[in-house]
Amino acid sequence: MGKLDSHKAIDRFSFFKKIYSSAYKAIIGSDIDFTEVSVRHAIFLLAVPMVLEMFGESMFAIFDIFYVSKLGADAVAVVGITESLITIIYAIGIGFSMATGAVVARRVGEKKPVDAAKAGFQAILTGIVISLIIAVPGAVFAKDILLMMGLSAEIAAEYYTYTAIIFGSNITIMLIFIINSIFRSAGDATRSMQVLWFANIINIILDPILIFGLGPIPAMGIKGAAIATAIGRGLGVLLQLYLLLGDKSRIKFTKDILVVDFKIIKNLINISVGGIGQYLIATASWIVLVRILSEFGSDIVAGYTIAIRIMMFAMLPSMGITNSAATLVGQNLGAKKPDRAEQSVWITSKINTLVLGLTGVIFLSVPEFWIGLFIDDPNVLRAGAICLQIISVGFFSYGLGMVILSAFNGAGDTKVPTIINLVCFWIIEIPLAYTLAVILDWREYGVFWAIVISETILTSVALITFRKGNWKLKQV
Repeated sequence: MGKLDSHKAIDRFSFFKKIYSSAYKAIIGSDIDFTEVSVRHAIFLLAVPMVLEMFGESMFAIFDIFYVSKLGADAVAVVGITESLITIIYAIGIGFSMATGAVVARRVGEKKPVDAAKAGFQAILTGIVISLIIAVPGAVFAKDILLMMGLSAEIAAEYYTYTAIIFGSNITIMLIFIINSIFRSAGDATRSMQVLWFANIINIILDPILIFGLGPIPAMGIKGAAIATAIGRGLGVLLQLYLLLGDKSRIKFTKDILVVDFKIIKNLINISVGGIGQYLIATASWIVLVRILSEFGSDIVAGYTIAIRIMMFAMLPSMGITNSAATLVGQNLGAKKPDRAEQSVWITSKINTLVLGLTGVIFLSVPEFWIGLFIDDPNVLRAGAICLQIISVGFFSYGLGMVILSAFNGAGDTKVPTIINLVCFWIIEIPLAYTLAVILDWREYGVFWAIVISETILTSVALITFRKGNWKLKQV
């Protein structure tokens, strides 16, 4: 019996030693070929740094809204409306990063690192041009944008500088997305994790200093929050470039590839059109939802904004898990291993559904506690708790849907998710939200339930389409 206990102790020690070794490799990075190791091991090595990366991003979102909430409901409402608008930039950045990731991962799977680097560089150039086109009108017409979104003239006049700075510095958002996608799709998820942690720690440190003032630094209010964000992300981009040009980067940016290649740009644009389209469709629908909610007062919008930030805290790490599926799909299709690509999706789906589902149960149980961490205004607290509780009902469904859509994108098949998003968000969600909230007078309840219903339908349609397997034949 003693020998048996001894063997069990040795087995447990070996198991934990193996887990520690894998986690260490995942965090510091490795040169492992993700198309050769076991699927579960590959998912673990990719998902750990991606989850930590997104956890760092969600920490910033939480701290940012925590400090801004001290300025009052109007300031929170401005942040919420600006974020609903800036998600258009996120959509473009994510769309291009999606195309970049699909192409880079495919080239890496084909063992063509130079072609992978060429694609990455062209994506960066294109992202810079687009961000500059957005920056000027966004900064100049910031006040008019807030008025258009339903805020009063007084609130818009007091807080528009936040919106102007966020729009004006959007190039940092664009490059963060695109360059981190290059790292992840090459299997170097550790680098993208390091970048976001660095950028967000800077942001978190600067937020209270610039918002409330410290020593000779004057209190800037909501304007300080925008400046902190711009500085943090700007320094993050500088770190990205340093890592990308370093000797240890999996993708080598040599002088030979630092030229404009319109053929590659055209290919990236063709792929990214679907990616940009699906996120524009999704994020534009969120803008409409915010506009509907604004009819019921800034307290409702503020509560919704805080609830969404809290859910981001839960869902961004989950996005890290789904990103690992996209990388594995792209690399394995490039290596001519479609069955292994599909296996990666099913395993990742089970993990993500469990993680996000359990998170939803926690939010359902005590929603007031989480909202109360940020604000004590009873009207805002009530609205935020209602939002958090209702939308959490669909977390199990969201977990599966996120991975399935990410798999399509990883394969470069961005048109299918675009069509699914168009149907679910614009044909179903928006009309349903308006009907329930305004016509049937469910107010904010109607908007929140419309989100759950449409997202659940989206997951079902995506799952049925994925099972057909046409994504395995996509060429990029």
